[in-house]
Amino acid sequence: MNDNLFLVLLTTALINNVVLSQFLGLCPFLGVSKQIKTAAGMGMAVICVITVSSAITSLIYNGILVPCNLQYLQTIVFILVIAALVQLVEMVLKRYSEGLYRSLGVYLPLITTNCAVLGAALTNVQNNYSFITSVVSGFGTALGFTIAIIIMAGIREKTADNDIPDSFRGMPIVLVTAGLMSLAFFGFKSLL
Repeated sequence: MNDNLFLVLLTTALINNVVLSQFLGLCPFLGVSKQIKTAAGMGMAVICVITVSSAITSLIYNGILVPCNLQYLQTIVFILVIAALVQLVEMVLKRYSEGLYRSLGVYLPLITTNCAVLGAALTNVQNNYSFITSVVSGFGTALGFTIAIIIMAGIREKTADNDIPDSFRGMPIVLVTAGLMSLAFFGFKSLL
């Protein structure tokens, strides 16, 4: 069982990275990855939201929706759970970390519509994961997002003052960098 959970964690974090392999959650990935500190804060918020939402949605799906034959409501219910969790994270950050709250700006409430968060919950249901496996999968997905956004922020900080051709300045070089990162993460497929 522990080997299986480690495999789920490894697969979701590195091999099927939500940003670099599945291309989910690109808005905050591209928008918040200008500084490592901000990227790490977003990563921690996403880890909290995805992990807890994976646990709660698994319980709701298997404990309420399936027994009542209401599986068709899963998307709506999952979005409501995610929105409530994001509001909770937003209130905590506003109260205890005002600087991070301001630096994340509009991207913090956008976690609600971040397709990576909903994608993790829906993937857990699709794969018929147990409660523990859902939590590990959610944590691995969020960890993969965090790894990717911090690496991107580090690269962007290092290359901010580089001499880049005018046609590649700004978002074009960021997209090229993301593409190269995606190719690098593709190498993790050989782990299995």
